[in-house]
Amino acid sequence: MRPSPDCSLCSLCRERTRIVLPDGDPSSGVVFVGEAPGETEDLTGRPFVGRSGKLMERMMSEEGVSRSDVLITNTVKCRPPGNRDPTPEEMVACRPFLDSEICGSRVVVGLGRSACRDLAGYEGRMKDIVNTRMTIKAGGRDIAFIPTFHPAACIYSRESREAFRMTIRMIKREFL
Repeated sequence: MRPSPDCSLCSLCRERTRIVLPDGDPSSGVVFVGEAPGETEDLTGRPFVGRSGKLMERMMSEEGVSRSDVLITNTVKCRPPGNRDPTPEEMVACRPFLDSEICGSRVVVGLGRSACRDLAGYEGRMKDIVNTRMTIKAGGRDIAFIPTFHPAACIYSRESREAFRMTIRMIKREFL
């Protein structure tokens, strides 16, 4: 299930350039879910192609995982103005699309606080749950869930980078 090209389910439609749809292999069983598209993603229509996406792709490659080995998406499909966090209402509007993307997966990797809040209902500090196995529901199924830092956090923090590398290693060893 994908949003229509003229989707107006929430106010994010007013300022978007493009709807940003998932990228990668939907049959891999591994889905990386970020928060929302950034400026570069809004211009290209592809998730995680800006600065943090390039870092994510490089780190994945260094661990022997290709972008094409997984599915990459966001909780919302349009860029929030000023790069702010998506609101709960915006996430609810896009949730049917996200559920359709993750319902057949074996594992979902939550990239950052907003994605983990939307997918697992977690409100605490990321460092307290990074790489802790959880279970979420999508499409009436229990799905393995692994929270980790958003790649943007990895730009500035060595601790976040190392935790993200550990996430990639776990995914490669157990799900790819």
